[in-house]
Amino acid sequence: MKRIGILTGGGDAPGLNAVIRAAVKTAIIQYGCEVLGIRDGYDGFLDKQGIIPLGLKDVSGILPRGGTILGAANRGNPFARKVLQNGREVTMDVSDEIIRAMKRSNMDALLVLGGDGTLRIAHELYQKGIPVIGVPKTIDNDIGGTEVTFGFDTALNTATEAIDRLHTTAEAHHRVMVLELMGREAGFIALHAGVAGGADVILIPEIPFKFESVVAKIRQRVERGSLFSILAVSEGAKPVGGEQVFSRGGDEIYLPRLGGIGQRVGEYIEKQGFESRVTILGHLQRGGTPTAFDRWLATRYGAAAVRLAARGGFDRMVALRGGQITDVALEEALAIPRRVDPNEDAVITARGMGISFGDE
Repeated sequence: MKRIGILTGGGDAPGLNAVIRAAVKTAIIQYGCEVLGIRDGYDGFLDKQGIIPLGLKDVSGILPRGGTILGAANRGNPFARKVLQNGREVTMDVSDEIIRAMKRSNMDALLVLGGDGTLRIAHELYQKGIPVIGVPKTIDNDIGGTEVTFGFDTALNTATEAIDRLHTTAEAHHRVMVLELMGREAGFIALHAGVAGGADVILIPEIPFKFESVVAKIRQRVERGSLFSILAVSEGAKPVGGEQVFSRGGDEIYLPRLGGIGQRVGEYIEKQGFESRVTILGHLQRGGTPTAFDRWLATRYGAAAVRLAARGGFDRMVALRGGQITDVALEEALAIPRRVDPNEDAVITARGMGISFGDE
């Protein structure tokens, strides 16, 4: 192994730079290997300035930095890329251009840091001959094959701090505070932050809720003398028999953008006579300095990805299982996305402490 490439795709997440740093240092120090960084996800292969050398000086000081020094693109699918042709926007498969660019760069392996979409593209590129290694990244914690993804812990801490801050103003003004959190189809951020922050109601995609049950919980608290309530609402939560709420539609390339369920919940609560305020935490969950856990996990992932590449373990993804770093087939990791199990310990614990999921 003489030269490897690294790219970061999809939405950014705290810990990406820690992975890059660990991979570069391990490749150079342990294997005497050159490292190339691909800018802006797979798009970098299509740009003459999109591939840059990465040395030890380039990764010095980036461990505590959020974001990614390479840039990311969550709309850069080379198998379905929108381009202008004869003045019209068309969708084209440019994957062969990616393959040619990688071969020109003489890369022996490509480390792909991303979520399910980015890793699925990596698997498809492997089927066309590209030697890829996956590294699971997403604040949503929804990638199969691993117990946790880097970025999740930082997002969780940010969400928990937000709940802590909302408690004081909610109690002061006797209000219901609704906090909408990210997570797409997985409710891990809302569940974990809701329990850690002491929320009274947690709404997640895996457990459809009833508006009247949410209000019943708020009314019960008022009757017991608690004149405020905190609701942790995942962006993908939906009512029983209803649909998820989207702030923007999708098309054949772009996924629809979730958002707005918090506002609907807040409006319903207001109509029942309880003053409410809605906060959408949004991209604050993606930004900022990664936690110690995310730095620790990301560093282990980055180093393990290089070792896996050196062994020729392509079309696989590094993963955390039983506290140990291992690797799994990309196909296995992508087969079944992680979701909150309504019967798991965290949900049972929350219910036992009186937290409502709006389904009873």
